[in-house]
Amino acid sequence: MDLAVAVIIGAAFQKIVDSVVNDIIMPIVAAVGGFEKIEELAYRQFTYGKLLAAILNFLIVAMVLFIMIKAMNRAKSIHKKAE
Repeated sequence: MDLAVAVIIGAAFQKIVDSVVNDIIMPIVAAVGGFEKIEELAYRQFTYGKLLAAILNFLIVAMVLFIMIKAMNRAKSIHKKAE
């Protein structure tokens, strides 16, 4: 049951994180780097912008999930101590 809830919440939360990454973070990274879109980065025929965007997206999602799981585990341990 916990896994099913986690999958559903994770899928819904990923939409929010995707929006934050694509609409807020990536334009800032692109502006700091001096280019229009990070996805358009390329070296000759090798386009590495999409890969870079996917890696940044993954790292942000992983960090947020780590923080959420850590908080859930802390809440469980506090609840067990209270019993």
